Amino acid sequence: MEKKRNHYSAQMKFQVALEAVKGVKTINQVASEYGAHPNQVSRWKRQLLEEGTKVFGAGNVHELREQERREAELYEQIGRLKMELEWLKKKLPDSVEEKRAMIETSHPEIRRQCELIGLNRSTLYYMQATESPLNLHLMRLIDEQHTRTPFYGYPRMTAWLQRQGYEVNHKRVQRLMQKMGLQAIYPKPRTSVLANEHKIYPYLLREVEIVRPNQVWCADITTVRLVGGFMYLVAILDM
Repeated sequence: MEKKRNHYSAQMKFQVALEAVKGVKTINQVASEYGAHPNQVSRWKRQLLEEGTKVFGAGNVHELREQERREAELYEQIGRLKMELEWLKKKLPDSVEEKRAMIETSHPEIRRQCELIGLNRSTLYYMQATESPLNLHLMRLIDEQHTRTPFYGYPRMTAWLQRQGYEVNHKRVQRLMQKMGLQAIYPKPRTSVLANEHKIYPYLLREVEIVRPNQVWCADITTVRLVGGFMYLVAILDM
């Protein structure tokens, strides 16, 4: 079966020959890029060099030079913009929230904005999930019970909630207690062993007889739960 010959337009031959004359790429690279045989590329290149003025005419040669000048300017501008973009990326903030604030959501090119500052689009639209009303109610109950029984960990706190009629498992109670910063208070192993780096302060009231006002003062601090949150309570006493 006879193989079908490829037919190339004059414009394509001119473009291939021009790429070969530039010398930026090898003949094989140019042939592979345009789907032509290397021998054809070499022949078109030789024809352009030997008969360029006859084939294209003086006017076309002038247009060719003008096109090459414009291409060189564009390549230079692309390189400069790439350098400026890399420099700007180094100055971008590391915080995701600051990057999200930089995005102009009213601008149609949101995808391109995210690419320029290195921000994933899913991160831009991400909204942090809030606790459900049931979880908020459970957190309030857990806080109240922890105040009464601070030695309850999440297993005993789970059992207590289940006795109150709430169908919760230990994983939910553990997560809520961790979010609230609550943990069971109990004597842990080796609590009486002193660290070598710990400084031991002397007890200044040892064998001191307190006989008058304004002689010895003490202070303590705790938290008090309110409807809208918590408050600190500091007590200063004259012993």
